[in-house]
Amino acid sequence: MAVGMPARRSVGDLLGTLVRFGLAAVWLVSGAIKAAAPERTYLSVQAFRVLPDALAGPVAAVLPFVELGLGVLVLFGVGTRVVAALSCLVLLAFVAGITQAWARGLSIDCGCFGGGGDVAPGETRYPEELARDTGFLALAVWLLVRPRSLLSVDGWLGLGRPARDGDDGDDRDEPVPAES
Repeated sequence: MAVGMPARRSVGDLLGTLVRFGLAAVWLVSGAIKAAAPERTYLSVQAFRVLPDALAGPVAAVLPFVELGLGVLVLFGVGTRVVAALSCLVLLAFVAGITQAWARGLSIDCGCFGGGGDVAPGETRYPEELARDTGFLALAVWLLVRPRSLLSVDGWLGLGRPARDGDDGDDRDEPVPAES
């Protein structure tokens, strides 16, 4: 690479950026929808019938802001690996909740993107909800395994880069010694 030329970005970095933006969109949209309709969020949390009533309210109140927080952090690429791990945990909890509701024969809408609560038998969409959340989980796993991406605070701070000989890991372009 010539002196003064920008470092080459890999296809993996570009894909990581798209994955990061996709996961951010999921969290930001779902969190905003829940924050805009707290009563629906409460009904959704309560419909799963896994938490005591005393906890359903606090979980429903906090959940939208957890999602929004994850969305903002992953959007800007701040602590990407940690945020991806937290995303995996939240998504696994969602998958477990949907699975247990289906196994117990409950007729509910998960409320992941609005709605939520009890629905008429036959109106459930458990397979689609599980497939969707598994896809979101795949995005989070990608970022957990490979957090590098473009346009991220982590990248600007030199985090998430593999160390190479002569590379101090700070993401700034440095002269490369001429080959003999």
